[in-house]
Amino acid sequence: MARTTPHAPSPAGPSPADARPPLYRRVADQLLGELRDGTVPPGERLPGERRLAEHFGVSRETVRQALDVLRRDGLLTTDRRGSHVALPGEPAGSPAPLVFPVGARAAEPRTGDRATVVWGTPPPEHAAALGLVPGRPTLMHHYTSAATGGSGRRTAVTSFSAVALAEVEELARYRDRADGVACAQLRRAYDWMRRAGLTLHHRDTITLQPDTASVRVVRRVHDQYARPLEITDLLVDTRQDALVYEFTLPAAG
Repeated sequence: MARTTPHAPSPAGPSPADARPPLYRRVADQLLGELRDGTVPPGERLPGERRLAEHFGVSRETVRQALDVLRRDGLLTTDRRGSHVALPGEPAGSPAPLVFPVGARAAEPRTGDRATVVWGTPPPEHAAALGLVPGRPTLMHHYTSAATGGSGRRTAVTSFSAVALAEVEELARYRDRADGVACAQLRRAYDWMRRAGLTLHHRDTITLQPDTASVRVVRRVHDQYARPLEITDLLVDTRQDALVYEFTLPAAG
């Protein structure tokens, strides 16, 4: 009778429970965690593959594989405009609660309002806040509003960053039209930014101007990656006017 020699046991390897998931799976889990934290609200577009690769410190191919995982799980939807968050929650497609620029009186322009754009050199304070090389031009928005008789005058100057112009198509289009003469209402600028996949963080600094009846408001806006998007300098004559801020906060849970 032939004798059977048992095979030598294979060296013990890590159990499936101990095996580390592949890099793309770990990136998918990290991204999902950020989405659940609200980094990109439901319905909003994700940043591009290049930006995500820089954010996670991986290759674009790894990001592509991670997005495929979330897409198969029904957590992302993709169309010709990019990938959008499909997590349950309140969609972010509605207009931003604050119109642009800070201090604009109403959702629609009225008699006495004037808004133009120019391609020019921003004030040094703006250039520093936006990370621009001194003397480098950018898109600037000028807004003036006055009630009948010239009372309650408001003037605002906004400078946009290179990031805002590169990411927000609607803003970039104004470069060729920035003659400082034609009317240019950018009241949906914040909504455009959000639709481009940018989460907006506002910081408003309000100061009383000494020896005047004016208030100065400086608004700085950056995105979820702490990149500056715009800075607005607003001056309000408060003798016969009021500056009203309205915020909408979602309920917890």
